[in-house]
Amino acid sequence: MLSESGAEAEEDVLVSDAADDGRTFARGVMGGRRGMTGEGVTARGVRGRVYRQGDDYDRFMSPYDPSAFPPFAVTVDLVVLTVRRHALCALVVRRGEPPFQGRWALPGGFVRGDEDLSAAAARELSEETGLCAQDPAGPAPAPGNGAHLEQLATYGDPRRDPRMRVVSVAHLALAPDLPAPRAGGDAHSARWAPVEDLLSQDGGFGREDEQPAPLAFDHAQILADGVERARSKIEYSSLATAFCPAEFTVGELRRVYEAVWGVALDPRNFHRKVTGTPGFLVPAGGTTTRQGGRPAQLFRAGGATLLNPPMLRPEV
Repeated sequence: MLSESGAEAEEDVLVSDAADDGRTFARGVMGGRRGMTGEGVTARGVRGRVYRQGDDYDRFMSPYDPSAFPPFAVTVDLVVLTVRRHALCALVVRRGEPPFQGRWALPGGFVRGDEDLSAAAARELSEETGLCAQDPAGPAPAPGNGAHLEQLATYGDPRRDPRMRVVSVAHLALAPDLPAPRAGGDAHSARWAPVEDLLSQDGGFGREDEQPAPLAFDHAQILADGVERARSKIEYSSLATAFCPAEFTVGELRRVYEAVWGVALDPRNFHRKVTGTPGFLVPAGGTTTRQGGRPAQLFRAGGATLLNPPMLRPEV
């Protein structure tokens, strides 16, 4: 390459320098640029001069003033779904503090300064349900203590929270039939409620002894998006097994599909589809009569993550 004087110089090699702004150049025997210098090695192994580009880099960057931008907070909201009494249910909490005090809402909370989004969602899930988010790369949670957790969508309407500008990164969590929840944080109480009731267009949700009201904030939209994600994803993936215990029957898996989709499925056709997909279900080596009737074979979720062909959702 050419130096400032037009003469050919040794090539510049970009190397890292944690003490500066992350950009330094290792030059060969011909130095000469303005800036801080030191010893370095070129790509050809020639020891030369190190040029730190901070001055030139800053000169071409416009000044950055954090105070020129409005502050905002980041939260995580959880759509926690399970199947209870053959119905798809979501976890809701009654808010104990303003805004929307006394209204039902999805569980969630503010992201702490020292955690990323997935860690915040996993923390909130643990605080609200006692469940651990399943990490495919980590050790398996204790039996009955794991939940599928994935990022759903981001919601940033400037008017979604009356306190200040709050951006929420919603997450979807799925788990087998869960026990009664416990309230945490600013929640006054918590309960499982059928999704059909929570998304009712007849004035919102409420217990029998209270006036129905819409979910707080934009949580009705977040819940609807999470339910649709679950409904569409079980068509082509093994996500439905996240609603099942470690070992389950084909009939129990079918009832998961029926609860999530809200339709009745033909038992024989369903059995043929799920057992005909290689790696989707793996025999667990036992039987059970917990559903009544004749002993039914137990299965575990296999290694296949996609259903081919997909199990298309019936039109309602």
